Amino acid sequence: MNSLRGKIVFITGASSGIGRATAIAFAEQGARLLLCARRIDRLTELARELAALQSEPDVFTFRLDVRDPVAVNETLANLPEEWRDVEVLVNNAGLSRGLTPLYENDPLDWDEMIDTNIKGLLHVTRHLVPGMIARGSGHVISMGSTAGKETYAGGAVYCASKAAEKAIMEGLRIDLIGKPVRSTSIDPGMVETEFAQVRFRDEDKGRKLYQNITPLQPEDVADAIVYAATRPKHVNIHTILMTTIDQANSTVFNRHS
Repeated sequence: MNSLRGKIVFITGASSGIGRATAIAFAEQGARLLLCARRIDRLTELARELAALQSEPDVFTFRLDVRDPVAVNETLANLPEEWRDVEVLVNNAGLSRGLTPLYENDPLDWDEMIDTNIKGLLHVTRHLVPGMIARGSGHVISMGSTAGKETYAGGAVYCASKAAEKAIMEGLRIDLIGKPVRSTSIDPGMVETEFAQVRFRDEDKGRKLYQNITPLQPEDVADAIVYAATRPKHVNIHTILMTTIDQANSTVFNRHS
């Protein structure tokens, strides 16, 4: 098992859902936590919660919108010296907007998904991987989705963004061959988070998505992320594809009566 005690784990989109659960899971491993999100108030609240989990709390939070490449580069370049040696990067920031036919989509929604799910991942990864290579140790873990493997109605652009994540992580793995830096894609199906509320911009409609089904919980995905990160350093988990027992793929679900 690869111990992460005292190592820096950087999680994007850490203010809620999978990112929040992943921060808690790594805190339990004794990792130092570098956390960013757009909602700094939620990060501050999370930092207080993490302080109760660690005998020696070590958390650094900051606001960052990964859609802004200038902000990404400037913010990460100006981190305090003691927070620059990131051992594990978790590219968690991501979202979906809308569930309408492609020809009815709002192009601004396309921009938000592409800029967050693809370009945000690229800019953060591009900034941090050279340091991992130079130090001889590191791991990039990115959030994919079952949506990246099978397109569903109304989800063309979101599915395309997750298919891009798959290709990017496969390409990164090839580019890193011979270097001591690992790369992993975590590909969950339905997870009960604010994802659906964000997608529909409607809290009630978002909640209905999870009715009469047993979805994955953020903690389930966090557990998979920590598993991948804590394997022996010669072991690289390429992909973890995971769903609830009530989901076969992106379109087939067991709805309880």
